[in-house]
Amino acid sequence: MKMLSIGDLKTRIPIIQGGMGVGISLSGLASAVANEGGIGVISCAGLGLIYNKLSSSFSEACILGLKEELRLAHEKVKETKERARGIVGVNIMVAMTNFADMVKTSIAEKADIIFCGAGLPLNLPSFLQKGSTTKLVPIVSSARALRIICEKWQSLYNYLPDAVVVEGPKAGGHLGFKENQITDEQYSLEEILPQVVAETAIYEKKYNKTIPVIAGGGIYSGADIYKMMSLGASGVQLGTRFVTTNECDASMAFKEQYLNAKIEDIEIIKSPVGMPGRAISGFFIQQVKEGIKQPKTCPFHCIKTCNISKSPYCIMLALYNAFKGNFKSGFAFSGSNAYKADKITSVKSLISELMKEFKEKELFSKK
Repeated sequence: MKMLSIGDLKTRIPIIQGGMGVGISLSGLASAVANEGGIGVISCAGLGLIYNKLSSSFSEACILGLKEELRLAHEKVKETKERARGIVGVNIMVAMTNFADMVKTSIAEKADIIFCGAGLPLNLPSFLQKGSTTKLVPIVSSARALRIICEKWQSLYNYLPDAVVVEGPKAGGHLGFKENQITDEQYSLEEILPQVVAETAIYEKKYNKTIPVIAGGGIYSGADIYKMMSLGASGVQLGTRFVTTNECDASMAFKEQYLNAKIEDIEIIKSPVGMPGRAISGFFIQQVKEGIKQPKTCPFHCIKTCNISKSPYCIMLALYNAFKGNFKSGFAFSGSNAYKADKITSVKSLISELMKEFKEKELFSKK
């Protein structure tokens, strides 16, 4: 595998661990991936719930929680004689009402990269300060979305993305596609990745800036990584694979949802956020389908697009409950290949396995 460069940041392997909330990817998982030469990512979603003892204000607890997670991650990825300091980023959903607070905190606390999805981060460069070193990486689902971002950033801020993640419809969690597009081959990652690579090349040439494209969504094996890189990706983003690792910050009960899942258990649900999502079926989701409503309260006002008057449950509480292992009151988001998980392993062993599979596919393809 080739090294991935995002500005002056260089990884030993071109693997980014996807940001997974609530609480699935915190400093434990992110630092472990960073120390193996990839990019570890802390999810900002729901940090105010996880750190509710620090403040009675959800918004303030989110800020304090992010500061603490970044501090812990930076402690664990200190530079050693054997390796350069690991790279740790954060994932911030544009749809979050505290988007600006999370971005400002990430930059102030010197997160290496901000990954932004669940909406177009059209004003993201406006938060950079003089001397800021944080890289800005939008997550898109089409070449058109990338074009809109590049045009807006360039015209208003004289800035272009430092990299871009193109996420296909096989990803876990909230998806940037309409429900009828999810199974349409025209919207598959294999189709949209080359389109985004071609669009990126236009801006690279026009403004003399390298913008690596990172492919995500349904990538599970080293052979999958080889395939995406042969289609033009400079790196890959994996989420599901990292859930069943020792270092993943979720409860063992959450990880067991993956280990016990069958292919027919992975389904598309309607989220209160207003986007389709991919999750593992279970008791809670079945209750929602049957119209057994949860209390219609909105304790956090955390998502701009969440309409509590039409929502049968609070998405943030449901995901937090799942993180803690309470599946009577929550559910697990997952990628399309979660049913393939069959063991708990270490991040180190997983990355070694992926690299071995990649090399085998590379050698086979050259025959």
